Amino acid sequence: GGVQTMITLEKAVEALKASEAKAKELGVVVSTAIVDDYGILIAFSKMDGALHVSPHFSQAKAYTSASLGMPSGDVAAFAKEGKPYFSLNTSFGGEFMVIAGGVPVTKSGKVVGAVGVGGSIDVTQDEACAKAAAAVLEQ
Repeated sequence: GGVQTMITLEKAVEALKASEAKAKELGVVVSTAIVDDYGILIAFSKMDGALHVSPHFSQAKAYTSASLGMPSGDVAAFAKEGKPYFSLNTSFGGEFMVIAGGVPVTKSGKVVGAVGVGGSIDVTQDEACAKAAAAVLEQ
């Protein structure tokens, strides 16, 4: 009974496939990370030929979105000098990242985790892949 408020491994693996399918459609290769509401990794995939930095990027974007409950790209506006999240990207040993590609996953208005995607030259493509994965997780 009730709404499933946890991201299951089974769903996370399904979401990885959705991200990869979107990447193929866009003609890019990416890494995708699915995390829980604490930013802890549930599932991860690195497509063949994805940039060697993309696993770290995808996980940092997912961690950022889960922790702050907002898309990682939206954090940038608050991370400038004089703003509340200034120096966020150097805090916590670089676990946070203010580049687009991380999206929170919400169920019944509660953040239950996040998806992070890295590897595209155009970060809007990372975000498109992340949104495809999040859509699966929010079903």
